[in-house]
Amino acid sequence: MKKLIKVFYKVIICIIMMLAIVSCNKAVSASINQDTTKAISNDTDKYNGKKVYFAAPLFSQSEKDFNLKIVNIIEEYGYKVFLPQRDGFLAVEMEGMSEEEKLKTIFEKDLNEVLKADILVMNIDGRVPDEGACVELGIAYANNKRCYGIKTDSRVVELDLGLNPMITGCFIKLFENYDGDKLIKSLREYLSNNEL
Repeated sequence: MKKLIKVFYKVIICIIMMLAIVSCNKAVSASINQDTTKAISNDTDKYNGKKVYFAAPLFSQSEKDFNLKIVNIIEEYGYKVFLPQRDGFLAVEMEGMSEEEKLKTIFEKDLNEVLKADILVMNIDGRVPDEGACVELGIAYANNKRCYGIKTDSRVVELDLGLNPMITGCFIKLFENYDGDKLIKSLREYLSNNEL
């Protein structure tokens, strides 16, 4: 049974990654337009080279709280961070729009912000990484953004699944510690001595 669960999770991860790659290719080619190009070129300021897109699950209060904690640290070190839960749109808060309008609005906003960023930081906690964050990672990596990972979740270790190399292969560095406080300490130490 345990082997069957491992195989099941590996198949799910592969499917997610294949969908992310297909979505990435379609999204990038379909959504880059003159307005996006103009927004990217007009966004040169004191954060040149230091604009971060934070990709993460944002569907529970604990996820949102942890995301914000990490983003606050990154911002302390002089980075401008786009955090979708704070700076973008959440479907549950979008009133008076159809489901299709919500999806299109969220997709276009997040896509444009990934393309404007210099860096993507992805929280890969969860049994499997968040599907939307995987697509954002694929878009960022395909567009030569510097990518980093954050991981505190031990579930894949307990199930002996390991990390998917198609995700971790995108990262310059993976900050991994199953103790959130120790992960935060190592992130601060890294940022004190290095640029993202």
